Amino acid sequence: MPTSPRPPSSARPAEKALAWAFLLPSVAVFALFLGYPLYRTCYLSTHANDLFGAPTRYVGLQHYADLLGSAEFARTLATTGLFVLLTVVPGVLGALLLVLLLEGRIRGVRLLRSAFALPFAFSVAGASVVFGVFYNPATGVINGLLSHVGAGPVNWLTDSGVALVSVSLVTIWLNLGYNVLVLSAGIGSIPPEISEAARLDGAGGWRLARSITVPLLGPHLFFLVVVSTINALQTLGQINILTKGGPDHSTTTLNYSIYQKAFAFGSSDFGTASAQAVVLLLVVLACTAVQFGVIERKVHYA
Repeated sequence: MPTSPRPPSSARPAEKALAWAFLLPSVAVFALFLGYPLYRTCYLSTHANDLFGAPTRYVGLQHYADLLGSAEFARTLATTGLFVLLTVVPGVLGALLLVLLLEGRIRGVRLLRSAFALPFAFSVAGASVVFGVFYNPATGVINGLLSHVGAGPVNWLTDSGVALVSVSLVTIWLNLGYNVLVLSAGIGSIPPEISEAARLDGAGGWRLARSITVPLLGPHLFFLVVVSTINALQTLGQINILTKGGPDHSTTTLNYSIYQKAFAFGSSDFGTASAQAVVLLLVVLACTAVQFGVIERKVHYA
């Protein structure tokens, strides 16, 4: 008679030791690079610090109370939310539109796909410097083009009304290549029989895209929304290079505010910065939970 497998609790000590030996490197890396930094952040957020950033005395939740009562922090949260909307929604929908257009039978489609994927190869610093030249109010390409249609120059990075939009456009361009690659792979995974059957039933063009392609791209779109939201909340480089949070704090997001409090201009307010970092972690978790609870229910998994 075949013997029944032993329950996990009856595993021999040698087998358990071998299992832990395989798990130990991963556990050690997790504890070193995730567990300890999280503990240290929470510890610093409950302590005051001296001029050099070293913790001095326990203050409990005082840093969090100060943040909740701060009009500046409320504005920072509002700016962060607006920045997420300005980057995630156009970034995902724009990539979807491009991928659908590239599915048409046009010449040089492979070259176009490669061209739209190129931004994925650019670094944040490189792209920010290039766009900084484009945005130059006196010699920039964008204002030069506007002058040819009779429009006046725009202070893209020094006008508080348009600076956040300018930084958002850089972020959208940086993420465009990755979004196009993910959605192109998603379209490539759709069985051709489904599209052929829809065409035989009279569907074509935008009707085919709306009824067949986009619903089947649901998992990929959901993935991009979640990843793009997290990336937008963690944006730092392009803001630091292009606007440094200005003008008038109009581009100061939560992540950049953490950098300002902890490191910028010789600052070492690690207590406040750590409290903001914990808030940022909670915001990321809350956004992800809402997206999984609301959007993920509408995703069709083939």
